[in-house]
Amino acid sequence: MVNRGIRGATTVTKNEETEILSETVVLLREIVERNDVIAEDICSVWITMTADLDATFPARAIREIEGWEMVPLMCSVEIPVKGSLPQCIRLMVQVNTDKSQRDIRHVYLNEAQRLRPDLSQGK
Repeated sequence: MVNRGIRGATTVTKNEETEILSETVVLLREIVERNDVIAEDICSVWITMTADLDATFPARAIREIEGWEMVPLMCSVEIPVKGSLPQCIRLMVQVNTDKSQRDIRHVYLNEAQRLRPDLSQGK
């Protein structure tokens, strides 16, 4: 097994706790489903949000998923680059896997599909 990074990003429409938590779970579940991984195989999850999102910590949503209580999580603010995509949540899921780099399925949802259109064309 090797350690691979699985990228994902999504956006919200409002800086509200409920939407941030909900979209974080949707994104994580999609990453897990597309890559057929389980929490036990996850080394850690790095979570960033753009500075315009400060209503809650998105890690709270992941910690509440059954089986994910012990997965190491870290939240941070995304680098504030002028003109970058607003209201964006990004995940870097580090997983132990036998999959090759090419077999990893990155996930971009909502407006975040604009970040990597080459990776957003299907499941």
